Amino acid sequence: MGRPLASLATALGVLLLASAVANAAPRVVRYPRGVSENDTRSAYFVELLRLALDKTAATDGPVRLEPSRALMRQGRALASLARRQHIDVAWSMTSREREALVRPVRIPLLKGLLGYRVLLVRKGEAARFASIEDLAGLRRLRAGQGADWPDVQILEANGLPVVKSSSYEGLFGMLARGRFDYLPRGVTEVWEELRTHATLPIELEPHLLLHYPSAIYFFVAKDDTALAERLERGLRAALADGSFDALLRSHPATRPAFERTHFERRRILELTNPLLPEQTPLDDERLWFHPPS
Repeated sequence: MGRPLASLATALGVLLLASAVANAAPRVVRYPRGVSENDTRSAYFVELLRLALDKTAATDGPVRLEPSRALMRQGRALASLARRQHIDVAWSMTSREREALVRPVRIPLLKGLLGYRVLLVRKGEAARFASIEDLAGLRRLRAGQGADWPDVQILEANGLPVVKSSSYEGLFGMLARGRFDYLPRGVTEVWEELRTHATLPIELEPHLLLHYPSAIYFFVAKDDTALAERLERGLRAALADGSFDALLRSHPATRPAFERTHFERRRILELTNPLLPEQTPLDDERLWFHPPS
């Protein structure tokens, strides 16, 4: 008689726990707005964040996502996150410095796609790049980058001259006005940027593809263990059931990277990434994209 009663008590306990989780007040998780009203790059990451949290709702309870009140550049977002002010999670390309400041969830949100960089150039100037076969040829030209982007240090470490801007939007106008020669953009970013800046005399260079190993992670505050562990469990569940890859390949912000980049037609110039932390899970093939050859 005791064993059935014990089993019944256990079952009731599980049901009560599940009921408590389901009926708990949603935790508010705040994330950074984009850096401008035209910046739509965050849409995919918000959807992936929602997916990871939904995968863990049954065990961890409901969540309500809210954008920050103010627009946030990367540097400000990570500094706010470190102080647990204004936001609870952010996404950014990783670096040793950033992993020392805030806590990474080491699952690459784009499977390394952001490390594949096509070049925006001024209209009519793509032919200047057709004869470039190595980094030595590219070093004669100047790249543009955001002042607080880790990419600046990566490009400079590979001997590529960089012109910096404190304004994301300003970079496109600077390219059009000849302040620098090319603007490297991630293959998941460039298509929407071309659309939103269609009035500017800029175009996509069709021959080259820069590549360096890199990862965009979700980051949380150093002491927010609960959210970090929940996000990792949710992302791993999405990887296991295929919903992670399905979102990556179907989301309007990322789908064009697979449909329009034409990796097999481009000359890939490999760069080293001195900022990449040793803990980056490069050996886990499931976490990375490999372009068709």
